[in-house]
Amino acid sequence: MVILGITGGIGSGKSYISSLLRERLNVPVYDCDTEAKRLIAEEKDVRQKLTELVGADIYKEGVLQKSILADYLFANQQNAQKVNDIVHPAVRKDICKWAKQQAAEVAAIESAILYESGFDAIVDKVLFIDAPLELRIQRAMKRDGSTRQQIEARINMQQAEEQREKADYVINNGDEDNVALLATLQKILIKITAK
Repeated sequence: MVILGITGGIGSGKSYISSLLRERLNVPVYDCDTEAKRLIAEEKDVRQKLTELVGADIYKEGVLQKSILADYLFANQQNAQKVNDIVHPAVRKDICKWAKQQAAEVAAIESAILYESGFDAIVDKVLFIDAPLELRIQRAMKRDGSTRQQIEARINMQQAEEQREKADYVINNGDEDNVALLATLQKILIKITAK
């Protein structure tokens, strides 16, 4: 099986491309963001380590207190790294377990932080999703309910251009219609499965 990593900057449409792969091309996709949230909420070892790190208030009656985690996480870079050092290995382990259960010729992993997390080491090829900057800003503002300044700040923190250069494939998810995007995705799938 070939594992395709899907990444890109905020508002580029990673989730949309993942949904096309999953729903139209029958490629199983592991969404790192969704699964990390699940592991933080449910996985015993992760919960124990986060409780030791952040404090007993992080889980109230067994339920993650997202605001407490967010306050700790965004207080400084060192705190973020400590949380990542707990969460990323758990996600990596979960990805490997998930991948072994897939019977498809190609499976994909969607991760906004594919390179930063080290998940690029467990994929065979990387697909970078790009879109025009203004479109990305508008998408992210609409999706997150954030201000333009907040989105621009997040974009400036990302290393999208560097990631784009490292990728094996790039898709511009701007004004293309589904037919064009599907055709491009099919070509990529053919290339990565060619023996």
